[in-house]
Amino acid sequence: MGEDRRQLIRSLGFLSSVGISLVAACLIGLALGHYLDKWLDTTPWMTLTWLGIGIIAGFRNVYILTQRELRRQKQGEDDQDNDES
Repeated sequence: MGEDRRQLIRSLGFLSSVGISLVAACLIGLALGHYLDKWLDTTPWMTLTWLGIGIIAGFRNVYILTQRELRRQKQGEDDQDNDES
């Protein structure tokens, strides 16, 4: 039962980090674009451009975190297989 609980906590931590990473990248892109629009008087082009870049960066972060988690899980399974042998 302890191992199941530990796995649940790891999964919840992973999912929350994915969500935070996606939202943070989008908000940073939006804020940067809004600031540049105010400064350069280019409304709404910088906001839209930097929001798009933020969204792309957010999904890139999700991809990287997912790949890292899959490698960690695969390594854990390999370690379990070696322990059982």
